[in-house]
Amino acid sequence: MEFKGKVVAITGGAKGIGRSCVELFAARGAEVVFSDIDDAAGEALAKALGRSVVFSHGDVRKLADMQAMAALAKARFGGLDIIVNNAAIALNGVIDEIDEERWTTVIDTNLTGFWRTMKACVPLLRERGGGAIVNLSSVQGLIGFQGWPAYAAAKGAIIALTRQCAIDLAKAGIRVNAVAPGTIMTPMNEKIFEETEDAQALIDSWNRAHPIGRFGQPSEVAELVVFLASDRASFITGEIVRCDGGLAIRGE
Repeated sequence: MEFKGKVVAITGGAKGIGRSCVELFAARGAEVVFSDIDDAAGEALAKALGRSVVFSHGDVRKLADMQAMAALAKARFGGLDIIVNNAAIALNGVIDEIDEERWTTVIDTNLTGFWRTMKACVPLLRERGGGAIVNLSSVQGLIGFQGWPAYAAAKGAIIALTRQCAIDLAKAGIRVNAVAPGTIMTPMNEKIFEETEDAQALIDSWNRAHPIGRFGQPSEVAELVVFLASDRASFITGEIVRCDGGLAIRGE
């Protein structure tokens, strides 16, 4: 029970990587508060995992929702030790074709949403005398892929934000790291395939892009997130750790 006595807040926790993080932290003994905009999925997951896990409706585009999640962690479990910034969306379109609404929506969710979560939750980590933050970036923050400028811009900015926060929060005993996944079989990517005319061709090409020859699973990313949040990573901060099946190697 590695995380017994620890409290974790996770955004976008009802599905995909976030869900795997909720499940794994709970299995390792943590008390978990997680947010999502999908109330039905969030409530079902919390019910399935028991009293150590609670769901808070949360849209990372609304600071009040993130403050409500932090308040729930304080009221239910007495504080907060770990933040996992995960909630994200994917909208594509090359730079001169993507409209302002799509651009703004991606940046507001995938970047500013991380700031809102930390704005609301970091004071609780300070109260505990330290803690850990793990931000979900992407290999698209490191290398380019056709047609995803807003997503890449947000994920690249998360890398810079992670390093900056690692410096700013070190004296408070708070470590800040990021995970950069490759292509992971999540509902977000499944939606991309559903909206693609020749989905199988896209799946095959994305598989080939990974030297390992396949997509990753959310549980594989969750294992890395949990490690970086744990005391086993006590001397690691400001790092961007890939979990990408070798995908980024091809772009270097």
